[in-house]
Amino acid sequence: MDDRCKSFNYNDCNEKCELNLATRREHPEDFNATQGSVYFDADEDTPLYSMRRQDGSVDFWRNWDEYQSGFGDLSGEFWLGNDNLVTLTSDDLQGTWELQVDLGDWENNTVWAKYTDFKLSPGEYRLNYDCYDMKSTAGDSMRISKGFPFTTKDKDNDVYGRNCARIHKGAWWFNACMECHLNGIYYPEKIPGIDWGIYWWHWKKLSVTP
Repeated sequence: MDDRCKSFNYNDCNEKCELNLATRREHPEDFNATQGSVYFDADEDTPLYSMRRQDGSVDFWRNWDEYQSGFGDLSGEFWLGNDNLVTLTSDDLQGTWELQVDLGDWENNTVWAKYTDFKLSPGEYRLNYDCYDMKSTAGDSMRISKGFPFTTKDKDNDVYGRNCARIHKGAWWFNACMECHLNGIYYPEKIPGIDWGIYWWHWKKLSVTP
């Protein structure tokens, strides 16, 4: 109700309000940093929890153990590690987690998709979330991955007749195979005839660069 507040977002999925970072940038004295908090930690870009693809400098076609423990460079491209994601999303003291996917194409167009109550289960690292935020602009391309275990080139957990990770050169929560794949080959420029790579079907119907 405060007319000075310009940055409250309402989330239809969980019926909660959230502060936008614009408020924090304009009034930093009103906020206290909490160690370990993604939203309020000292770095607004939250590199500790924001897994990235940005230039193709890190090879994402890796095996189960590497995805389990994590790899890459925290200041560049990296995967946090599936064991770490299980630990983070299973910690009830931290509350529930949101997964937000930010995508950009070669023409600098951008879209995003948000999912509430994101978590990974131990063991096969099954992907679970509550619902897709309908305000998202990218479309819901995670839907056929929900509930599926993780697949790598050396551990085939998908339901396709062949290993989807081997076909698409990267690990993911493949079904048979996918409508999105953010761990595919990174193409720094558009190449005619290339239909795979980093992929979000509901936006481009072909490869994109997140």
